[in-house]
Amino acid sequence: MATPFLISYPSTPTSGLSLKQIAYFGRVLVKVSTLAEAEEFLRLNFRHLDVFVDATSISSAGDLVDILNAGAAKIFISIDQLNALSQEQSVPSSRLIVNAFSADQLETVLSWTRENAPERTEISVCTEPSAATTAATILNISSDSSRLFINYGEKEIVEGPLKQIMQEGAIAIIPSNLLTVERDAPGQLSAAKLLFSRAVTDQANGLYATSVTDERGSCLGFVWSSDESVAEALRTGTGVYQSRKRGLWYKGQSSGDVQELIRIGYDCDADCFVFVVKQIGRGFCHLGTESCFGASAGLSRLQKTLQARKADAPAGSYTARLFNEPKLAAAKIMEEAEELCTAKTKEEIAFEAADLLYFALTRCTAAGVTLEDIERNLDLKSLKVKRRKGDAKGPWAEKAGLAAPQAKPTPAPVPVPAPVEDRSRIEMKRINTTTTSAAEVAEFLKRPSQKSNDAIVGLVKPIIQDVREHGDAGVLKYTHKFEKATSLTSPVINAPFPAELMKLSPDVQEALDVSIGNIERFHSAQKGSNDALQMETMPGVVCSRFSRPIERVGLYIPGGTAVLPSTAMMLGVPAMVAGCQKIVLASPPRADGSISPEIVYVAHKVGAESIVLAGGAQAVAAMAYGTESISKVDKILGPGNQFVTAAKMLVSNDTSAGVSIDMPAGPSEVLVIADKTAVPAFVASDLLSQAEHGVDSQVILIAVDLNEDELRAIEDEVDAQARALPRMDIVRGSLEHSVTFVVKDINEAMALSNDYAPEHLILQVEGAEALVEQVQNAGSVFIGPWTPESVGDYSAGVNHSLPTYGYAKQYSGVNLGSFLKHITSSNLTADGLLALSKTVETLAAVEGLDAHKRAVSIRVAHMKKDRS
Repeated sequence: MATPFLISYPSTPTSGLSLKQIAYFGRVLVKVSTLAEAEEFLRLNFRHLDVFVDATSISSAGDLVDILNAGAAKIFISIDQLNALSQEQSVPSSRLIVNAFSADQLETVLSWTRENAPERTEISVCTEPSAATTAATILNISSDSSRLFINYGEKEIVEGPLKQIMQEGAIAIIPSNLLTVERDAPGQLSAAKLLFSRAVTDQANGLYATSVTDERGSCLGFVWSSDESVAEALRTGTGVYQSRKRGLWYKGQSSGDVQELIRIGYDCDADCFVFVVKQIGRGFCHLGTESCFGASAGLSRLQKTLQARKADAPAGSYTARLFNEPKLAAAKIMEEAEELCTAKTKEEIAFEAADLLYFALTRCTAAGVTLEDIERNLDLKSLKVKRRKGDAKGPWAEKAGLAAPQAKPTPAPVPVPAPVEDRSRIEMKRINTTTTSAAEVAEFLKRPSQKSNDAIVGLVKPIIQDVREHGDAGVLKYTHKFEKATSLTSPVINAPFPAELMKLSPDVQEALDVSIGNIERFHSAQKGSNDALQMETMPGVVCSRFSRPIERVGLYIPGGTAVLPSTAMMLGVPAMVAGCQKIVLASPPRADGSISPEIVYVAHKVGAESIVLAGGAQAVAAMAYGTESISKVDKILGPGNQFVTAAKMLVSNDTSAGVSIDMPAGPSEVLVIADKTAVPAFVASDLLSQAEHGVDSQVILIAVDLNEDELRAIEDEVDAQARALPRMDIVRGSLEHSVTFVVKDINEAMALSNDYAPEHLILQVEGAEALVEQVQNAGSVFIGPWTPESVGDYSAGVNHSLPTYGYAKQYSGVNLGSFLKHITSSNLTADGLLALSKTVETLAAVEGLDAHKRAVSIRVAHMKKDRS
């Protein structure tokens, strides 16, 4: 998979390839001056690419070993460092690349390798980039050019000699700022062209044979590539190939089964390209299968199944319980591990191991951890050069009979290990914008990718059609299937709701009443902006606007393992205030067919007509088209998973349904801006309040001019508070793709926030109220240290149904106006029409619409006749 060049990445990138683009080529070289700097870079990037570290500035042999132990694939060292490291028995010479800065040094290093590691140690040679003869001389000195790294530094590189070096088998080291994946970038080398320097085309068609694999190395299919298609794949970061019949083939352009490019390389002879991709949608094959060689098997198949169930696991199902009850999953893992340990026969061991892997992978999937992450960590462990003794810990050793407990009057003190990075620490990536390119910042600002819409739509369409054709029976069919509420015989509860369905504790009822009161007061105050408007635009021409409530609204309340009366309040109260004639709620029931009494109570308080006992696409379809017992509505509002969102989009685009929706939706998100006045515990709690929603949620912290101690205080709070949460695994998964941006001032912070357009924006800064004027894009803003996002979710009065995924740039959150429609009217006197007639007739003539023109001219003629 190795490419014929190694890209060096500067500490302060200004142009050239981003780290994500460098990852396409599998490895990067970074120069560090301290162990901490190396460990930080490795911690952030070990999952994405192999990191080579230029450690020639580090004097301590122990630090060099620690860099290898932290996951560096190889380190560049000097001859003096080589002598020091030769005393370290644990360091394999295959992990070392020695710098030689002259012919004499080269001979010295070659002599050392012949004596000590003739087959493994690699040599890095620095040479003038324009001196092709020097490079050729170096190649002649070494008997094996594949062991040479030729460093071209920051000087201008001549493409011809560079390609010659790579064709000879040497590895060229090229700065990232001299490379580009764009077309015709002046002053920069095309990374694609360098890739072709060693590639071998097929003799018959002149194209490159190409194997496409997933992240785990499973082959998805065989295709062809060309110079143009490879360059386009690198430019777009997607799977692009060469069809022998149709030219460039952008994978998934028509089917939606697109590919995210991970890496490009060759096979051992460079006569076959290898594309590593993340396949999105149904799969690679045109037949809709995962690969051209059939469906995946084993752990890959299990992972795909678990990921699909996690996206929409039926409420109350065993898999849903495992995802949402960490203690149950932990208990099952311990149970299956013990059963594996006691298994005797080959068949029993295989059976119990399969059970253990199932529960272990379920736990990983719940936290957003993939098999690729696990395998990358295994690879990282294989890079360690310091090995633990490997003994079992005391209680486990004792339980297995390895060591008998020893009675001691006082337990021996536990030795305190030297401080090392805790890889299990729950934390966010940290990005300093002053040392990171704008392109890199934009990459880190991206939301977590969602499933292919085509794949979701393919699952949702049949459900909608079924409900549309079969009405109540269709709704009950899916409620029985997904919610396991097989005892239900009717899909709806009609008002008045029985008192026994609304039994609440006094505390809960009071909390709901206070919240409903605040939400009602805030939304009632919005009536002023929707009052009737009337004005005379010119003499005799009166224009007006007035509002009317949408007659029938459907409010979707997510269910599953969570009880969400807050969403019922946020949608039901403004519908009531607006005066909607019919309010229909829909929420998935429990397995016994009941629904949370809090939701029934809210439905009663807002005067709802009914509650549909269904969730997912079937609930959306029932409200959009109506059934024998469920009222059809004119607008559907409310959040939901990807299936609910897809269903809302589908019915809103069906003209026969005649229904609109509130807004597109994505996973929950929050952006917190904090300066030196912010309390670290407050900041951490606000970040975690959104991270616990799901592993697809994203949280962003923008730290304004905070130093290392201040940043660390927040990070420590995040770690400590996260560990105390029952949904810790979900939080960990969310924080995997969450970021802390360290910026220089508040203006930069606000610009970054407006670009991101968060669902929730929290301002924990000095003078927060004055800063609101700079907010251009946000769903809802929470001002100052005493305004956590939680109050907006429940009780302050503002609405918590807000635009996510960047839609705050185009959409407002739910408000009173969401339940109103505005009607305009015009009222002209005869003089008013006469004064405006020429203008209207002229514009109608310009557009060639004679009937429009005549509608005015006939009236004017009639008017003049009456007046004559």
